[in-house]
Amino acid sequence: MSKTELRQRLQQVGEAMYHHKHPFHLQMHAGQLTRGQMQAWVLNRYYYQSRIPIKDAIILSKSEDVALRRAWRKRIIDHDGDTGVGGIEKWLQLAEAAGLDRNYVISTHAILPGVRYAVDAYIDLVTNSTLLEAVSSSLTELFAGQLIALRMDALAKHYPWLQNGLAYFHGRLTQAPEDAAFAFDYAAEHADTPHLQSLVVRSLERKCALLWAQLDALQYCYVEPGSLPPQPDVFRPEE
Repeated sequence: MSKTELRQRLQQVGEAMYHHKHPFHLQMHAGQLTRGQMQAWVLNRYYYQSRIPIKDAIILSKSEDVALRRAWRKRIIDHDGDTGVGGIEKWLQLAEAAGLDRNYVISTHAILPGVRYAVDAYIDLVTNSTLLEAVSSSLTELFAGQLIALRMDALAKHYPWLQNGLAYFHGRLTQAPEDAAFAFDYAAEHADTPHLQSLVVRSLERKCALLWAQLDALQYCYVEPGSLPPQPDVFRPEE
């Protein structure tokens, strides 16, 4: 495939598999979730957010390319922070706006087993794959910008009590497209055979599946059954 054809193929994966079409997100954006269900999402999503810098550090450790390492370490700073507030701290601000205790969230003791399994599987994917595959797994950011803009509007409209916690999404509006452009250019340059291009596509598909699985866990435990999840230690919303 040409670079343009590869981009079109990845776009097809995103349209079919990215989690913007998951019922949990559709209900969120329509204002149909309760405060407790939103709290469950913020709490469980934190585990994924907290592992992003770890994932990026693993990718850095795989590369002998100075240019790649220089560009990629920006991602760690974006999430961990440096002189400013990073994405993880901004997510904790969202958790506090949702009415959650930050230490409770940081402990990750109350997240769903399904969410933990999916996020850990992402770390395993990056750890055990080639550098090209690991970089390609981040290409979900090709579709993140549009979802973030939609989410910000929905949260402000339907969940005004979260208004003071939206700084994370403001930052990602510019960070995600920049990161996606770099990762795609790298993948397109280094996937110079049909086999390598198929690995790029497959890595994106696997990452989409892991994002979808996290929302499956939330949907089945907090939305569809209409009852408290059976695990004794997970988050139990008050409403």
